[in-house]
Amino acid sequence: MGATADIPDDEAWRAVLARDRAFDGRFVTGVLSTGIYCRPSCPARHPRRANVQFFSDGVAAREAGLRPCLRCSPDDVSRDERAVLMAIEAIKAAGQPLALADLAERCGYSPTHFQRVFAKATGLSPAAYARALQKERMTEALSGAGKISDAIYDAGFSGPSRFYAAAEERLGMTASAWANGGRGVTIRWAVVPTSLGAMLVAATERGICRLSFNEDAATLRARFPNAALEQGGEDFAGLLEQVIAAVETPGDHSHIPLDVKGTAFQEAVWQALRAIPTGETRSYAEIAAAVGKPGAVRAAGSANGANNVAVLIPCHRVIRSDGSLGGYAYGLEIKQRLLDKERETNRG
Repeated sequence: MGATADIPDDEAWRAVLARDRAFDGRFVTGVLSTGIYCRPSCPARHPRRANVQFFSDGVAAREAGLRPCLRCSPDDVSRDERAVLMAIEAIKAAGQPLALADLAERCGYSPTHFQRVFAKATGLSPAAYARALQKERMTEALSGAGKISDAIYDAGFSGPSRFYAAAEERLGMTASAWANGGRGVTIRWAVVPTSLGAMLVAATERGICRLSFNEDAATLRARFPNAALEQGGEDFAGLLEQVIAAVETPGDHSHIPLDVKGTAFQEAVWQALRAIPTGETRSYAEIAAAVGKPGAVRAAGSANGANNVAVLIPCHRVIRSDGSLGGYAYGLEIKQRLLDKERETNRG
């Protein structure tokens, strides 16, 4: 039995570890060792998993002999939080984006104010949240379904045409290609020398799908085992020049198309990374706050590390709160050189 009818315990525990405010009001966390129950987003130190039991609400927790946490006040869910939860349930039930005006009217808000309330709680607009949710459903369905026809209905689509159109738009690959490690997709790639070392750049017809340092074709093949990998190409050459320029001459390179995928939270973090001005840095805590989830510092760090397109999604601009560099997938030397190069550009 999960925390509620639609939230398994493992998903509830992930929400607690991320201090995800979007789950506040959907269940409470009972800490058996202390006899209290909390919101999922409670800022207190996380209990041991063995000491945790999830309850659908405060009433159920109190019936089990627990008392509410004085720090997070789990029974005091605000009107804004209830409105966001109501909207999330409506979006999930519909399986597709709903008109902002309709959602706002259901919750008793003006559209403009509700957009701000929802974005503050989730880091995304209602429409973006719905698209990301549908994308996750597509990815999960395609990963688990034996047939594409099964995945269509598992993901909540009414028919094949809408599913294929959405898969092309949101996954960046056709549905069958995504389900089969890139089968049917051509990925053009090259490894080029830069001032930071050898850089691998790979792109589908939709945009850059991989930018990394000190990797080769074998690494790319492992990521897309069934894609058609082709070196270079005339169209790819122009895109490659833009990417090299982005590395060697820092600035605004938001015009370079990307073909990336992630969860709703990851995509919100990546958007926040792209909003950091060249030459500046942010802490993991500041990124978590920027996406409306100040308690999800570790989750923000994980989303930062899940970025597959270095430099263009500038995860190197995130450092620890004490000013130290933190981690970087391609080594701290490259991270420091990227930051130095950007600061030099600003001074020039």
